[in-house]
Parts: sequence; structure tokens; C-alpha cells
Amino acid sequence: MRNNRARVIPIFDEQARATSPASASPSASPSDDDALLDAYSNAVSGAAERVSPSVVNLEIFGREGNAERPLGTGSGFVFTPDGFILTNSHVVARAGRVAVTLLDGRRLDGVVVGDDPDSDLAVVRVGGNSGMTPALLGDSGSLRVGQLAIAIGNPLGFQCTVTAGVVSALGRSLRSNSGRLIDNVIQTDAALNPGNSGGPLVNSRGEVIGVNTAVILPAQGLCFAIAINTAKYVAARLIRDGRIRRAYIGVAGSNVPIARKVVRFHHLARESGVMVASIEPGTAAERAGVAPRDIIVTFNGEPVGAIDDLHRGLNEDRIDVETRLIVLRGTELIEMTVVPSAVQQAAR
Repeated sequence: MRNNRARVIPIFDEQARATSPASASPSASPSDDDALLDAYSNAVSGAAERVSPSVVNLEIFGREGNAERPLGTGSGFVFTPDGFILTNSHVVARAGRVAVTLLDGRRLDGVVVGDDPDSDLAVVRVGGNSGMTPALLGDSGSLRVGQLAIAIGNPLGFQCTVTAGVVSALGRSLRSNSGRLIDNVIQTDAALNPGNSGGPLVNSRGEVIGVNTAVILPAQGLCFAIAINTAKYVAARLIRDGRIRRAYIGVAGSNVPIARKVVRFHHLARESGVMVASIEPGTAAERAGVAPRDIIVTFNGEPVGAIDDLHRGLNEDRIDVETRLIVLRGTELIEMTVVPSAVQQAAR
């Protein structure tokens, strides 16, 4: 038996590989089976009918020299009446041109108005959008494990394909291509394949509860979607600013354990922290007096046990705001004040 390591991969369709889900046979009486299957089928078909007009196919093109070449396909869905489309960042990251195909066959040119690799979300806008149907956005905060989850997209180039399953788990974390963790990710067993990236995950009422983003290979039934509450926040700022503002203090570091006797002596909440490897000149960390080999243990009153904890704290609310930072220098705790600045992002 081969020992394969599981890999989380985005589901952008760069190479088609077809799969077929299996079905199970219940053991209830025929009449009970018919009633249950009718209810299930009606829920899935009803939700699919409501959201399918909003789902679009995205064809991504890049340039190689003077020639244009196709890079792959993905999915997305219209979420405003004036033609804004939500999809994944990894779908449009290399796009020179985006072609958008609607359910009714119309083919429109799309423009990427905002892209956030840290949350793997992006917003595309199309013109000529009369008659476009926006999807109804739900509330991912009210989800329960086990409830029906329906994925709609364009896997392997097959437009508007519907798969169904359940919400397998909530509150997962998923590492984005930029290295940051995406929190509050939805795990589902609704089958996803390359090309499903950016499509909607909906509940039985046809409300979007997540944006399909990744599968784990070679596992089966381990698929993930960015929670729609996260997507609402990100999309609003991408439309407004074209990017997400995040705070930055100017340190590079690594996760390190802290000696247990030091943890007990200072009553630290974590047995690890972030050791500062280097400090960029002129940044908030340098101005505050952070030194190489300091171990960051608290930021803004929250314990820091790993780099991901520090990333979570460095959000938009901390930009240009005095923030308490506690470091362990040798065996001594030192408290200082940093004023994080905004991350400078390159324009597309």
C-alpha cells in the first residue's frame, strides 16, 4: 500500500480529472424511503433552481509575449444586481483577461476590481449586466454540523453542476497561498473538483453559506469553503478599496518553545511564542525598541503562541493605533507600545 501524504489544493481547473461520487442504500421501508428521498430531492433541486441563475463560469487568460493563452477555468456567483461577482483569489491571481459566461449563454468581459490572497477571495465585475440575478447571501454564523450543503459550479468544464452533502465541520483553519491562515472555514463532503473554485456552497433555502475553495488529496470527502460572513466583509472592502488593509509591525520571526519554568514564573498563557529573527528599518517594531531574539508573547492583550496568533491580531483595526506588545527578553518580560502601519500592497 502506498503511503500518500494528504495535500490541500485549490480547485481551480487547470487540468481535468473526472471522478464520480458513490451513493448509499438506506434500509428503511419503501414508503419511508420514498418520502425521505422526495423531501431530500426537493430540497436539493429547489436550492439549485434558486441559485443557478447567479452562478457563472470564469475563463482566465494570461499573456505570453505578444500572445494570449488560456490559464484555466473557475466558478463564481453574482452577488449584487449591478454585476459584482465573488470568486477565489487563486482563480484570478494571474489573470490578464477574464471571460464570464452566464447561465443563459451570454459571454461578457470581466474586470478584477479587488483581490485578497490572504483570504483567497476576489471580486470581478462585468458590464452589460441587465437581467443578472444576484444570489441571496446567508449567515454562516448560524450553521450547524450535519445540515444540508449544496455545491454549485463548473467542475472540469461542466457548467452548472450540482453536488450535495452535509456541513461536516465548522471553525476549520486553512492556509492560504500567501501563508496566512484563513479562519472559520467550512468543511463539507459535497463533492468538489477542479473548476469548482469560487462557486457557491448553499443551504437548503438556496442561501449562499460559503465560497468553495479547496479539496485535500488523496482524501475523499474533505472539501472546504470560505464562510460567507468572512466573504461579506472582504467583498465590501474589495469593492470600496480594491484591497484589504492589514496592519504590519516589521518583524520576521519563527515559532519557538519557552522553557516551562519561565512560563510558570511569569504565568504565561502559552508555552511558545514568536522569536524575532530580524527587524525592518524604520518600522513600528524598530521604533518601539523590539530587538532580535526577543520572543513576542502578547499582542493587544491577547496571548501569542505562534505567528498565526500575531497575524490574527494585525488586522485593520490596529493600523496607526497604539498597541501593547509584551516580549520575553532573556528571562525578563518587557512591555512596550507599537503603532502598526498598513501593509503596502503592490497594485495589480
